[in-house]
Amino acid sequence: MGASFDFSGSDGLKKLDEYLATRSYISGYQASRDDLAVYVALESVPAEYVNASRWYKHISALVGPSFSAPGAGIQISSGAAPSAVKKEAAPAESAPAAEAATPAAEGEDDDDLDLFGDETEEEAAANAAREEAAKKAKSEKPKVVGKSSIVMDVKPWDDETDMVKLEECVRSVQMEGLLWGASKLVTVVAGIKKLQIMMTIVDDLVSIDNLIEDHLTSEPNNEYIQSCDIVAFNKI
Repeated sequence: MGASFDFSGSDGLKKLDEYLATRSYISGYQASRDDLAVYVALESVPAEYVNASRWYKHISALVGPSFSAPGAGIQISSGAAPSAVKKEAAPAESAPAAEAATPAAEGEDDDDLDLFGDETEEEAAANAAREEAAKKAKSEKPKVVGKSSIVMDVKPWDDETDMVKLEECVRSVQMEGLLWGASKLVTVVAGIKKLQIMMTIVDDLVSIDNLIEDHLTSEPNNEYIQSCDIVAFNKI
């Protein structure tokens, strides 16, 4: 059940002011028919009721353009909502104006009257600001980059292979996402050594198979490198 207000006494405005201290509208987060009902029940709101006065001015700005035609004057004694107010007959002089307005209203009923269907400038600005903040937060979110630490054995053709040249061939391979690390020579059999070298790769940028087949064991590096084997592979 919605809020209830009685403006027949002096406490009505005070209650409304307290109610609006934590709200922008009578119900929900945008102007509704509840706001219209309370608004038409009030002739004015003194400035001393800060929250109610703010709300009254805001609703006046929204409703004003929808009721630009001059009225004939009406008295409301009970302060009741529109459904309980007895409407007085308009003077005879106003009849032509009413007839002139009739064609524009043909085919329409009360449900078609929506005083609050459009966004206010404040609401549009707030929505735009929220969308912009969401886009900025999404774009600034750091992307997780997958990396791997690898140890590779690089084998020469024989004991006559120049191991210094072999290592130069390995390190000469440069590509985005590849970083060569420490290395050492490890004895395979008497007189023959292999190069053991570390590297760090960005998983999305470097393919190990491509690195070995298309760069390390292809011309001209295959003059020194016979084969390559991965001996350790760790995600970091």
